Amino acid sequence: MPETLPEEIQPYINISPKAYEHPADRAATAALKSIPMLDKVVRRLVEWRYERATRQMLLSNSVRVSERQLPDLWSHQVAVCQILDMPQTYDLYVTHAIGANAMAIGSKNPIVVAGTPLLGRLGPGESRSLLAHEVGHILSDHMLYMTALNILLSMGGNVPFPLGIPALAVRAVLLEWYRAAELSCDRAETLVVRDPRISCRLLMVMAGGMKADDLDLDAFLAQAREYEDWDDPSDRVRRFFYEINATHPYAVRRVSEIMRWVQSGEYDRIVRGEYIKRGEEPPVREEAGDAFEFYAQRFRAIFRDIGENVTKLGAQVGGMAEQMADWVRGRGGGSGPPPDDDGP
Repeated sequence: MPETLPEEIQPYINISPKAYEHPADRAATAALKSIPMLDKVVRRLVEWRYERATRQMLLSNSVRVSERQLPDLWSHQVAVCQILDMPQTYDLYVTHAIGANAMAIGSKNPIVVAGTPLLGRLGPGESRSLLAHEVGHILSDHMLYMTALNILLSMGGNVPFPLGIPALAVRAVLLEWYRAAELSCDRAETLVVRDPRISCRLLMVMAGGMKADDLDLDAFLAQAREYEDWDDPSDRVRRFFYEINATHPYAVRRVSEIMRWVQSGEYDRIVRGEYIKRGEEPPVREEAGDAFEFYAQRFRAIFRDIGENVTKLGAQVGGMAEQMADWVRGRGGGSGPPPDDDGP
């Protein structure tokens, strides 16, 4: 049977997204923030062209949810925004046009959009979890950077990045952030519904394309453990290359990430009220300094599995990670902490 929502959930007063964000998300977002004027340019682009056009499309070919229109779904949206202590309750639209999906868009006036094929498969808990995931994107300001990444990635190998960073390394790091952003919002939704099993049920439904009531969560969790425990190095490498061009991690990996985060004790700590609040976040440069270690370890582990025959390729990727770290630290811009003494 589906897990049920608690009768009442107290808001996380003034919670900062830094309280729950995945470390890869924090590091790569800090890297993006270090690009001069990027925020201002992309915000103008999103607000004037992308956001305005999308609002017009939604008004003309979707249903805006409210107290009068799909009131049960609207009550979930209101509750989500209250629990995450958002400054307002964001507009919510439902449409068949985006299929079994959901998204948050906009910078100045964010919007949440849910696809009716997906909503039709969800119970109340999973529906709230879905909306909480998208509001988590708003809290983290992910829509802005997702738009920026799409613009930069569309330029392919001609991306005019500072310091001549190889396009391959830039693309890999940006897509890594894209996937990490999803892991952060999986955590946000888990905090909202106060039950990691509900978040996992949502991912199971999205993976299977069937109604929540027709699926067995314990069997899916066992499947996720089997995937994580798979010990063939060549298969792990193959997975890496399957996922490296994707914007979303695989559902079973996301389930494993949620449960690992809960088991670490971080989830319970935040639920107890011990979390970073808005205005208390660490400096951007401090977070950017962590990016090198995270990405260097990520790539070293992958290419270590490939074996001796691609040692040179691993060294090249390690060099790319080091160049990325230099850029993140602001070596070329006259700011940022000095490089670490230890090599990659």
